[in-house]
Amino acid sequence: MPIPASILTLAAGILLALVSLWVGQNINLMPVAAADDASAVDALFKVLFSIGVGLLLGITAMLVVALVAFRRRSGDYLDGPAVEGNLPLEVFWTAVPAIVILILGVYSYDIYARMGGMADFNHHSMATQEVQQASLGHPADPETVIWGGIDRAEGMAFPVEVTAMQFAFIFHYPQQNFTTGELHLPQGQPVELRLKSNDVIHAFWVPEFRLKQDVIPGQPTVLSFTANRQGDYDIVCAELCGPYHGGMRSKVVVEDPRNFEEWLVRNTPATVATAPDPSPTA
Repeated sequence: MPIPASILTLAAGILLALVSLWVGQNINLMPVAAADDASAVDALFKVLFSIGVGLLLGITAMLVVALVAFRRRSGDYLDGPAVEGNLPLEVFWTAVPAIVILILGVYSYDIYARMGGMADFNHHSMATQEVQQASLGHPADPETVIWGGIDRAEGMAFPVEVTAMQFAFIFHYPQQNFTTGELHLPQGQPVELRLKSNDVIHAFWVPEFRLKQDVIPGQPTVLSFTANRQGDYDIVCAELCGPYHGGMRSKVVVEDPRNFEEWLVRNTPATVATAPDPSPTA
Protein backbone atom coordinates (compact mmCIF):
# COMPACT_ATOMS: atom_id res chain seq x y z
CA MET A 1 0.00 0.00 0.00
CA PRO A 2 1.54 3.32 -1.02
CA ILE A 3 2.17 5.89 1.66
CA PRO A 4 -0.25 8.85 1.37
CA ALA A 5 1.27 12.06 0.03
CA SER A 6 0.08 13.95 3.12
CA ILE A 7 2.10 11.63 5.39
CA LEU A 8 5.18 11.99 3.21
CA THR A 9 4.80 15.79 3.18
CA LEU A 10 4.43 15.89 6.98
CA ALA A 11 7.49 13.68 7.49
CA ALA A 12 9.54 15.76 5.07
CA GLY A 13 8.45 18.95 6.87
CA ILE A 14 9.44 17.58 10.28
CA LEU A 15 12.80 16.42 8.93
CA LEU A 16 13.38 19.79 7.28
CA ALA A 17 12.56 21.62 10.53
CA LEU A 18 14.91 19.43 12.57
CA VAL A 19 17.79 19.82 10.12
CA SER A 20 17.27 23.59 9.91
CA LEU A 21 17.21 23.97 13.70
CA TRP A 22 20.33 21.83 14.12
CA VAL A 23 22.27 23.79 11.50
CA GLY A 24 21.05 27.17 12.73
CA GLN A 25 21.79 26.51 16.39
CA ASN A 26 25.26 25.08 15.72
CA ILE A 27 26.48 27.70 13.27
CA ASN A 28 29.58 29.64 14.35
CA LEU A 29 29.86 32.47 11.85
CA MET A 30 29.95 35.30 14.39
CA PRO A 31 33.16 36.52 16.03
CA VAL A 32 33.75 36.10 19.75
CA ALA A 33 31.09 37.78 21.90
CA ALA A 34 32.66 40.52 24.06
CA ALA A 35 29.67 42.50 25.37
CA ASP A 36 26.71 41.70 27.61
CA ASP A 37 24.09 42.12 24.87
CA ALA A 38 26.01 40.12 22.26
CA SER A 39 24.37 36.84 23.32
CA ALA A 40 20.88 38.23 22.62
CA VAL A 41 21.94 39.36 19.14
CA ASP A 42 23.53 35.95 18.50
CA ALA A 43 20.30 34.21 19.53
CA LEU A 44 18.34 36.29 17.02
CA PHE A 45 20.94 35.58 14.33
CA LYS A 46 20.59 31.82 14.94
CA VAL A 47 16.81 32.02 14.62
CA LEU A 48 17.13 33.92 11.33
CA PHE A 49 19.77 31.51 10.08
CA SER A 50 17.58 28.50 10.95
CA ILE A 51 14.68 29.99 8.98
CA GLY A 52 17.02 30.76 6.07
CA VAL A 53 18.33 27.19 6.01
CA GLY A 54 14.78 25.85 6.04
CA LEU A 55 13.80 28.06 3.12
CA LEU A 56 16.91 27.13 1.15
CA LEU A 57 16.51 23.39 1.65
CA GLY A 58 12.72 23.42 1.21
CA ILE A 59 12.69 25.44 -2.00
CA THR A 60 15.62 23.47 -3.42
CA ALA A 61 13.87 20.17 -2.61
CA MET A 62 10.64 21.32 -4.29
CA LEU A 63 12.55 22.39 -7.39
CA VAL A 64 14.31 19.01 -7.59
CA VAL A 65 11.01 17.14 -7.14
CA ALA A 66 9.35 19.28 -9.80
CA LEU A 67 12.23 18.74 -12.23
CA VAL A 68 12.18 14.97 -11.74
CA ALA A 69 8.50 14.12 -11.23
CA PHE A 70 7.06 16.50 -13.79
CA ARG A 71 9.72 16.37 -16.46
CA ARG A 72 8.70 15.87 -20.09
CA ARG A 73 8.77 12.23 -21.01
CA SER A 74 10.03 10.92 -24.31
CA GLY A 75 7.38 11.26 -26.98
CA ASP A 76 5.19 13.55 -24.88
CA TYR A 77 4.39 16.72 -26.85
CA LEU A 78 1.18 17.69 -25.04
CA ASP A 79 0.67 20.72 -22.83
CA GLY A 80 0.57 20.17 -19.13
CA PRO A 81 -2.74 20.10 -17.22
CA ALA A 82 -4.38 23.49 -16.72
CA VAL A 83 -4.37 24.15 -12.97
CA GLU A 84 -6.41 27.20 -12.05
CA GLY A 85 -5.54 27.62 -8.36
CA ASN A 86 -5.60 26.18 -4.87
CA LEU A 87 -7.18 28.45 -2.28
CA PRO A 88 -6.03 26.53 0.84
CA LEU A 89 -2.45 26.45 -0.48
CA GLU A 90 -2.50 30.16 -1.31
CA VAL A 91 -3.84 31.01 2.16
CA PHE A 92 -1.14 28.81 3.71
CA TRP A 93 1.82 30.34 1.88
CA THR A 94 0.50 33.84 2.62
CA ALA A 95 -0.45 33.36 6.28
CA VAL A 96 2.63 31.43 7.41
CA PRO A 97 5.24 33.97 6.17
CA ALA A 98 3.11 36.81 7.61
CA ILE A 99 3.02 35.12 11.03
CA VAL A 100 6.75 34.37 10.93
CA ILE A 101 7.61 37.96 10.00
CA LEU A 102 5.33 39.27 12.77
CA ILE A 103 7.00 37.04 15.36
CA LEU A 104 10.48 38.04 14.17
CA GLY A 105 9.49 41.70 14.32
CA VAL A 106 8.25 41.43 17.91
CA TYR A 107 11.33 39.40 18.91
CA SER A 108 13.72 41.90 17.28
CA TYR A 109 11.91 44.86 18.87
CA ASP A 110 12.14 43.20 22.30
CA ILE A 111 15.92 42.72 21.94
CA TYR A 112 16.38 46.29 20.72
CA ALA A 113 14.33 47.65 23.63
CA ARG A 114 16.24 45.56 26.19
CA MET A 115 19.51 46.89 24.77
CA GLY A 116 18.24 50.45 25.30
CA GLY A 117 17.20 51.40 21.79
CA MET A 118 13.89 52.89 22.94
CA ALA A 119 15.36 55.05 25.74
CA ASP A 120 14.44 58.68 26.34
CA PHE A 121 17.83 59.98 25.25
CA ASN A 122 17.50 63.54 26.51
CA HIS A 123 16.71 62.70 30.12
CA HIS A 124 19.89 61.03 31.29
CA SER A 125 23.46 61.96 32.20
CA MET A 126 24.16 63.25 28.70
CA ALA A 127 21.36 65.83 28.80
CA THR A 128 22.87 69.30 28.94
CA GLN A 129 21.42 72.35 30.59
CA GLU A 130 20.25 73.59 27.17
CA VAL A 131 18.31 70.39 26.56
CA GLN A 132 16.69 70.63 29.98
CA GLN A 133 15.72 74.22 29.22
CA ALA A 134 14.29 73.12 25.88
CA SER A 135 11.94 70.79 27.73
CA LEU A 136 10.56 73.91 29.42
CA GLY A 137 9.82 75.59 26.11
CA HIS A 138 13.14 77.32 25.39
CA PRO A 139 14.84 76.66 22.03
CA ALA A 140 17.81 74.29 22.19
CA ASP A 141 20.87 74.10 20.00
CA PRO A 142 20.42 71.03 17.71
CA GLU A 143 24.03 70.09 18.45
CA THR A 144 23.05 69.40 22.08
CA VAL A 145 19.97 67.26 21.42
CA ILE A 146 20.49 63.48 21.33
CA TRP A 147 18.84 62.11 18.21
CA GLY A 148 19.09 58.39 18.88
CA GLY A 149 21.26 55.41 19.67
CA ILE A 150 21.24 52.78 22.40
CA ASP A 151 21.16 53.78 26.04
CA ARG A 152 20.15 52.05 29.24
CA ALA A 153 22.97 53.20 31.50
CA GLU A 154 20.69 55.46 33.60
CA GLY A 155 23.47 57.91 34.39
CA MET A 156 25.87 55.42 36.00
CA ALA A 157 28.03 54.65 32.96
CA PHE A 158 31.60 55.74 32.35
CA PRO A 159 31.44 58.50 29.69
CA VAL A 160 33.66 58.74 26.62
CA GLU A 161 33.21 61.32 23.86
CA VAL A 162 33.79 59.93 20.37
CA THR A 163 34.42 62.23 17.40
CA ALA A 164 34.33 60.71 13.91
CA MET A 165 36.06 62.53 11.07
CA GLN A 166 37.64 61.71 7.74
CA PHE A 167 39.36 59.33 8.39
CA ALA A 168 39.80 58.64 12.09
CA PHE A 169 38.06 58.21 15.43
CA ILE A 170 39.11 60.49 18.29
CA PHE A 171 38.29 59.59 21.90
CA HIS A 172 38.04 62.16 24.68
CA TYR A 173 37.71 61.23 28.35
CA PRO A 174 35.84 64.22 29.83
CA GLN A 175 36.28 63.31 33.50
CA GLN A 176 40.05 63.02 33.08
CA ASN A 177 40.30 65.68 30.34
CA PHE A 178 42.57 63.94 27.86
CA THR A 179 42.24 62.76 24.25
CA THR A 180 43.56 59.63 22.58
CA GLY A 181 43.33 57.74 19.31
CA GLU A 182 42.74 54.39 21.02
CA LEU A 183 39.66 53.53 23.06
CA HIS A 184 40.29 51.88 26.44
CA LEU A 185 37.37 50.47 28.44
CA PRO A 186 37.03 48.67 31.79
CA GLN A 187 35.75 45.11 31.78
CA GLY A 188 32.34 44.64 33.37
CA GLN A 189 31.52 48.34 33.79
CA PRO A 190 28.76 50.14 31.84
CA VAL A 191 30.14 52.62 29.31
CA GLU A 192 28.39 55.47 27.53
CA LEU A 193 29.88 56.61 24.23
CA ARG A 194 28.79 60.08 23.13
CA LEU A 195 29.21 60.14 19.37
CA LYS A 196 29.33 63.02 16.90
CA SER A 197 30.66 63.57 13.38
CA ASN A 198 32.70 66.54 12.19
CA ASP A 199 32.05 66.09 8.48
CA VAL A 200 30.10 63.26 6.79
CA ILE A 201 28.13 60.21 7.91
CA HIS A 202 30.28 57.60 9.60
CA ALA A 203 29.44 54.41 11.51
CA PHE A 204 30.98 53.13 14.74
CA TRP A 205 31.14 49.33 14.50
CA VAL A 206 32.74 46.77 16.80
CA PRO A 207 31.74 43.29 15.52
CA GLU A 208 32.61 41.58 18.83
CA PHE A 209 30.20 43.89 20.69
CA ARG A 210 27.43 43.29 18.09
CA LEU A 211 26.95 47.07 17.95
CA LYS A 212 26.96 49.38 14.96
CA GLN A 213 25.81 52.98 15.23
CA ASP A 214 25.61 55.59 12.47
CA VAL A 215 27.27 58.90 13.37
CA ILE A 216 25.53 61.72 11.50
CA PRO A 217 26.70 65.36 11.34
CA GLY A 218 24.55 67.60 13.51
CA GLN A 219 22.80 64.66 15.16
CA PRO A 220 24.65 63.54 18.32
CA THR A 221 23.99 59.95 19.33
CA VAL A 222 24.69 57.81 22.36
CA LEU A 223 25.80 54.19 22.58
CA SER A 224 25.90 52.42 25.94
CA PHE A 225 27.00 48.85 26.63
CA THR A 226 29.09 46.71 28.96
CA ALA A 227 32.19 44.99 27.59
CA ASN A 228 32.65 41.68 29.41
CA ARG A 229 35.68 40.08 27.75
CA GLN A 230 39.22 41.38 27.90
CA GLY A 231 41.07 41.82 24.63
CA ASP A 232 41.85 44.10 21.70
CA TYR A 233 39.06 44.58 19.16
CA ASP A 234 38.86 46.52 15.90
CA ILE A 235 36.69 49.60 15.56
CA VAL A 236 35.56 49.92 11.95
CA CYS A 237 33.77 52.68 10.09
CA ALA A 238 30.94 50.82 8.34
CA GLU A 239 29.60 53.76 6.31
CA LEU A 240 31.24 54.82 3.04
CA CYS A 241 32.74 58.18 4.02
CA GLY A 242 35.29 59.01 1.33
CA PRO A 243 38.28 57.69 -0.65
CA TYR A 244 40.11 56.39 2.45
CA HIS A 245 37.05 54.85 4.10
CA GLY A 246 38.68 51.42 4.16
CA GLY A 247 41.49 52.75 6.35
CA MET A 248 39.22 54.36 8.94
CA ARG A 249 39.91 51.97 11.77
CA SER A 250 40.89 52.15 15.39
CA LYS A 251 41.16 49.81 18.35
CA VAL A 252 39.23 49.27 21.55
CA VAL A 253 41.13 47.71 24.45
CA VAL A 254 38.99 46.04 27.13
CA GLU A 255 41.06 45.50 30.25
CA ASP A 256 40.84 44.65 33.90
CA PRO A 257 39.36 47.57 35.93
CA ARG A 258 42.59 47.93 37.93
CA ASN A 259 44.71 48.12 34.77
CA PHE A 260 42.20 50.54 33.28
CA GLU A 261 42.48 52.84 36.30
CA GLU A 262 46.27 52.74 36.01
CA TRP A 263 46.00 53.63 32.31
CA LEU A 264 43.74 56.57 33.18
CA VAL A 265 46.20 57.82 35.80
CA ARG A 266 49.13 57.59 33.36
CA ASN A 267 47.28 59.63 30.74
CA THR A 268 45.48 62.16 32.94
CA PRO A 269 47.28 65.53 32.81
CA ALA A 270 48.68 66.79 36.10
CA THR A 271 46.44 69.21 37.97
CA VAL A 272 47.60 72.78 37.61
CA ALA A 273 48.54 74.15 41.00
CA THR A 274 46.60 77.16 42.24
CA ALA A 275 48.61 80.33 41.72
CA PRO A 276 49.38 82.35 44.86
CA ASP A 277 47.28 85.42 45.56
CA PRO A 278 49.13 88.36 43.91
CA SER A 279 47.49 90.96 46.17
CA PRO A 280 49.99 92.74 48.47
CA THR A 281 50.08 91.69 52.05
CA ALA A 282 49.77 94.14 54.87
